[in-house]
Amino acid sequence: MQFGLALPQYDFSVPGRDRLDWPTLAAYGQRAEQVGFHSLWLSDHIVWAIDRYGARPGNHEGYDPIPTLAALARLTTTARLGTLVLAAPIRPVTVLAKALTSLDHVSAGRLTVGIGAGWFGPDFELTDTPFPSPAQRLADLGAAIDQLKASFDRAAPPGAAPANAAPPNLPPPVQQPRPPIWVGGRGPRLVQLAAAKADGWNTCWQWTPQDYAPRAADALDLAPDPDRFALSVGLYTLVGEDEADLRRRFERLKATSPLGVVDPGTTLDEYRQGRLVGTVDQVREQVQAWADLGVTTLIACLGAVPFSVTDMDDLEVVAAAGSAVP
Repeated sequence: MQFGLALPQYDFSVPGRDRLDWPTLAAYGQRAEQVGFHSLWLSDHIVWAIDRYGARPGNHEGYDPIPTLAALARLTTTARLGTLVLAAPIRPVTVLAKALTSLDHVSAGRLTVGIGAGWFGPDFELTDTPFPSPAQRLADLGAAIDQLKASFDRAAPPGAAPANAAPPNLPPPVQQPRPPIWVGGRGPRLVQLAAAKADGWNTCWQWTPQDYAPRAADALDLAPDPDRFALSVGLYTLVGEDEADLRRRFERLKATSPLGVVDPGTTLDEYRQGRLVGTVDQVREQVQAWADLGVTTLIACLGAVPFSVTDMDDLEVVAAAGSAVP
């Protein structure tokens, strides 16, 4: 099992901060690699709101994933760098392929491309992008994946290229035949698309193994080569060295999460539901249950909303919980 970290990315991401600065984001990425996290992940929003999680309404600022991961590539050496996930409709595929190929070079072949159909209305509005029905966005995602794979595989055409030919994507990616492409989302039709067109499927941030198992089985049944198809799950994660330490960290999480996200009356047992929560030994058992379902990467979100964190001292204990599971 490989453990990834959803990095702090937005102005709400770090407790006690009204604005996230680059040195803080970089410090979390570097420290995560040092303690054993296998991958680092950023999302893709022009602006983002977290009122759907109970927080106050309003848009939040954050960092673009591609240049930010490129900067992290120069500060890290082993961790894979991934997007969770790119909003395909707002990024022209040829331009996106060029940017991702450059990122693959800058990171010496450590890129995983997570991509999705897009769902957050302001991303479309602010980029003057049409916001069609879910079915149409899913169809468009399939076409974008096909185009992205073709762009990654494209070499310079011999002789004079036709006037309408797509431009070559040179240099080609470091990873051959291309960086792995994972589709992000949770609906059954999206899982079918991921299995048919991509190299893996990610879903997050609350799942139980019982709910996830049939969806994962469908993905593996539909994948042309299930042994090479990656299953990845992102989960809100809270780990303590023992029960007392777990409760202390949970109380800190409640006190420092964005207002309205975690009700002060929420109990630890209630918070466990659909999350990766427990002592180191308890979480190791939970991780093993996910591994038994075929999951190869668990991506931890340390805060109570996506791409947020708690104190940096949570990184080491979470990494310890995942390190013992093969």
